[in-house]
Amino acid sequence: MNYTVKERFLKYVQIDTQSDPNSNTYPTTEKQKDMSKVLVEELKEMGVADAHMNEFGYVYATIPSNSGKVKVPVVCLCSHVDTAPDCSGKNVKPIVHSNYQGQDIKLPLNDEAVLTTADFPHLLNQIGEDIITTSGDTLLGADDKSGVAEIMDAAYQMINDPSIIHGDVRILFTTDEEVGKGVDNVDIAKLGADFGFTLDGGVPGSVEDETFSADGAKVTIDGISAHPGYAKGKMENSMKIAAEILAALPKDTLSPESTSGKQGFIHPTSMGGVLEKSTLGFILRDFTTPLLMEKRELLQKTVDGVMENYPNSKATIEITEQYRNMKEVLDTKPFIMEYAEEAIRRSGMKVKKTSIRGGTDGSRLSFMGLPCPNLFTGMQGIHSVREWISVKDMHLAVDTILNLVQVIEEKA
Repeated sequence: MNYTVKERFLKYVQIDTQSDPNSNTYPTTEKQKDMSKVLVEELKEMGVADAHMNEFGYVYATIPSNSGKVKVPVVCLCSHVDTAPDCSGKNVKPIVHSNYQGQDIKLPLNDEAVLTTADFPHLLNQIGEDIITTSGDTLLGADDKSGVAEIMDAAYQMINDPSIIHGDVRILFTTDEEVGKGVDNVDIAKLGADFGFTLDGGVPGSVEDETFSADGAKVTIDGISAHPGYAKGKMENSMKIAAEILAALPKDTLSPESTSGKQGFIHPTSMGGVLEKSTLGFILRDFTTPLLMEKRELLQKTVDGVMENYPNSKATIEITEQYRNMKEVLDTKPFIMEYAEEAIRRSGMKVKKTSIRGGTDGSRLSFMGLPCPNLFTGMQGIHSVREWISVKDMHLAVDTILNLVQVIEEKA
């Protein structure tokens, strides 16, 4: 097969598409549309007539069915164009390390950024392969431009190889996934798909049908201000109250730094204020809704316990539902995972069925009426200057997509 994914990926990562969690616009940064425009142009050049970008920077497109069957399920392939705000995504300079032989990879613009097999054991599976890294001063953007490039290559192969028999394939590229707004404005009816797959996972062979269930929480503390020279018995400093709330939360359990696997957590993400009023931001995570409710209750109990010592102050908690575990939806339609697992096996890999200690666009899409597991892309070391991916793993992802659409057509 004449893969195009490597060239596409190297091109895409050099487009700055970083999203901004502090922006109230949609998309949160206009520069995300720069890449969406490129994708529309490339799709149209392939012959995808309906490819277009809407006002939110989303790209919609259709690869028409070439099946002789009357009814084949419509599948959506989805990835996001934005990169994480955790690390600079400007002036990305990708480096291709050809014929990797197991050595440490030192990144030229950062003496402390070294890729080792101890830190990244998956490098041991890449002997003789080409590795793509950053130069050390930015992230790479494999999350999720690898997924975008893989879907684009798969589209190219479907259009140019009539032996790949498939039903209608909808393509959806979203903006702002990294700041939790990726599918806020997706038009499910317009998409018209029966189910979908996000391409936003890690190691080859992995398919994920389970995510955290997630809430956000904002605690607002209204203290009592007084002149510091005459404050005895009067002042109740909201900042000190906020610090006590944080200190009262469990330290050795229920935090990201002390949990793994199926353990959930309460994680403070922001803190700010002045003497009279302070706020604390939290994210609450667990794999089942009942356990998530326990995290809500524990946070409330902790706040109430601290506030008993400050009778003239008050604290309020505002909970915002963010997303729910997509397994609740996917378990009702087991055939979707069966399609993915068969596609992975046909591509020569063992299936690695895993859970995500996080979320994807597919989490919310599943509850919006589009059941949507998450497939691997090959990305490693994401959200950091040590991010990397191998060309071989991207080829495997393209193979899996092509086998997936054929499996769906065959079983229709």
